[in-house]
Amino acid sequence: MPEDKSGALGGKDVPDLKQQLLNMQRHLGLNPNEVRQRLRLLLINDTGFDCLGAHLPTLDHLHAECIEALLQHLEQFDEPARLLSHPGRLTALKGQQQTYFRQLLRGPYDLQYVRLRLLVGLTHERLGVDLKWYLAAFHFYLDFMHRAINRQWRDEPKLAEQLYGSLLKVAFFDLSLTVDTYSSAGKMALQASEDRYARAVQGASDGLWEWHVEDDRLHVSERWLAMLGLDAGRAPRTLVDWAALIPELQRGGFLAAVQSHLDGRQPYLHVECEMRDSWGRLLWVMIRGVAATDLHGEHLLAGSLTDISQRKQTEQELAHMVLHDELTGLPNRQQVSQLLTQALQRQAKPGARHAAVLFIDLDRFKLINDSLGHQVGDQVLIQVAKRIERCLRPGDHLARFGGDEFVVLLDDMAVAGDAEVVAKRIMHALQYPIIAASRRLSVSVSIGVAPLKGHGGQQDVLREADLALYRAKAFGKSQLALYSEALQEEVNQRLNLENALSEALAQRQFELFYQPIVQVSAGRAHAVGVEALLRWRQGARLVSPDEFIPVLEESGEIVEVGEWVLQQACAQVRQWQQQGLSTLRCSVNLSSRQLQEQGFPNRVAQILRETGLPPSSLVLEITESLLMRDVPDTLAALRELESMGIRIALDDFGTGFSSLGYLHRYPLHIIKVDKSFITRAPDDERLKAISRAIIGLGRGLDMDVIAEGIETPEQMDFLHNEGCNFVQGFWFSRPQSALDIYPVLERLSLKPPAVNAADHQAAIVL
Repeated sequence: MPEDKSGALGGKDVPDLKQQLLNMQRHLGLNPNEVRQRLRLLLINDTGFDCLGAHLPTLDHLHAECIEALLQHLEQFDEPARLLSHPGRLTALKGQQQTYFRQLLRGPYDLQYVRLRLLVGLTHERLGVDLKWYLAAFHFYLDFMHRAINRQWRDEPKLAEQLYGSLLKVAFFDLSLTVDTYSSAGKMALQASEDRYARAVQGASDGLWEWHVEDDRLHVSERWLAMLGLDAGRAPRTLVDWAALIPELQRGGFLAAVQSHLDGRQPYLHVECEMRDSWGRLLWVMIRGVAATDLHGEHLLAGSLTDISQRKQTEQELAHMVLHDELTGLPNRQQVSQLLTQALQRQAKPGARHAAVLFIDLDRFKLINDSLGHQVGDQVLIQVAKRIERCLRPGDHLARFGGDEFVVLLDDMAVAGDAEVVAKRIMHALQYPIIAASRRLSVSVSIGVAPLKGHGGQQDVLREADLALYRAKAFGKSQLALYSEALQEEVNQRLNLENALSEALAQRQFELFYQPIVQVSAGRAHAVGVEALLRWRQGARLVSPDEFIPVLEESGEIVEVGEWVLQQACAQVRQWQQQGLSTLRCSVNLSSRQLQEQGFPNRVAQILRETGLPPSSLVLEITESLLMRDVPDTLAALRELESMGIRIALDDFGTGFSSLGYLHRYPLHIIKVDKSFITRAPDDERLKAISRAIIGLGRGLDMDVIAEGIETPEQMDFLHNEGCNFVQGFWFSRPQSALDIYPVLERLSLKPPAVNAADHQAAIVL
């Protein structure tokens, strides 16, 4: 029965459908001769047509009744019911069915008629109307019309028989055409699919294969053979023949995968392996397949063979990039971890030989990058890597750990001391200048050495080597240091110290000691100031400043602690001033971090206001190392402090890179001569000359000179003779707490003692 063709024949689908109709006609061989042959075969002749033509009105009426009954019948089934429920679909369908039946009875049964019937069948097939519905509808139609015709012409049984016989013939003519249409459409679709598949296979890089399991027969495609450079005569005939093309180390995996799939343990066959081509070369392939059973019940395994050599090469390149440094081509940090893990496993085995790690860092490499650029720096790194590599044995590993750091893994050494020998060899190899960008550059390295033990992880080894490197760099350029348990203990103590220091201020463990600064004049001594000195009390232990001040500097906590020192010292000296020591000055040491803090002068001014200490009573002591940085902000801060009336003292003068430029460029008012000159000056002519020169320089620049570390009468006599009027040291007092130092200050202020060593030794205050 016909279906609604309006949607299928509308718009851009019309040309496609017409082309399909022509293709269908050619595929069935329907031409005028074929049509006439089909009519003769069904005994359709003009006599029958005349009979039908004489009773068309009555037959049309019966057709209308048949259509109503048919549609009611079809509504009982889900699929037809869905089609008939569409709005307007039912009315359109009735009209089309009526037209179809009118053509069925009237003909003419020529090639055009045949094309219209093919179009009906093709439309049904395209719309997905299954053939069973068409056949069922035709059966309903013939059954209905048989009963209707016999009822209509019950008085004329011969006429009824003739009418139904003619109707049956033309109905079967239509039915045969429709069945042929469905069949031909299926064959044409299958052929099209096979053609597409053939084109796809031909255009693809895959080779096809099929293995008959029971009798071990292998069939491969031409593309399969071409991938391996084989001809039909050398094609593998069995699975064993195929496996022989796979390297022996991978062959077992391939056969095991095949068996695993056949046994049902794997849903499909998927293997990546190498195969040897006819020229002996290995190429990577991916073998995919799935088991099936053919129409004869024979078990098959069929699939494809894909050349994945390019993918594997890309994967290998990516894997190399992941584990190697792009600049030097050396193993990177990630691969170092893998190598160390493997080495540690070997060391854990009985009888293992010695192994060690060298942690190498270029000295002052940042200077090369900053001054000459990173391109030159990269050239240096490449050449350094090559020189280090030439110092190693074939079994050793060199890696770039990051930046200007390298790691060497020395394995299988006869004695532990060989690691140090290799390290010295590397340092010697880098003594000679490196040529980069037409420049001769001197490059040196510092090296930390750590032994590889059979316990611990790779991170422990790297940490130990890094600790040794840290120690080496602390000694200066081109140094070597070995890891030891003592070094680890030292680091642990440092860590504990840092942790304790972070809580010391909050727990009020810091306190200030004070040491008098004394003016000597006319054989008399008078306290003009005190230097505030920070102390840290841990329980009963008084920790040396040499231990904790560098830690505070490195951590940055010196800024907070330094502000506390300034606050406490100013408040204490102001209290003493109010108790009668009105001219007493307060000297406080400054950290470079403090001076570089934004707004530091303002903070000093605020502290002075809060404590009431006059700015002229405050002396801030700085070191030469701070001035060496030559930071513009430092000069600006010092000038701002000077403008407030605060005096600036240069501490430990002569121990650093002393420069006269400091004395005229920076606002300095006091020079403090380091005790290392004063201690031996009376007995050492060279130190005596240096001390005399410093004292003379200060007088010449109208600066006060304070000599530190005065402990003996000889030192006092020397300074008195040289005209140094300000001194500080144990000769007058050790640093003491505020409570203990106050009586000393009172004595030095209210009743100045004689200071001539020969006549006044009893005046020594300890």
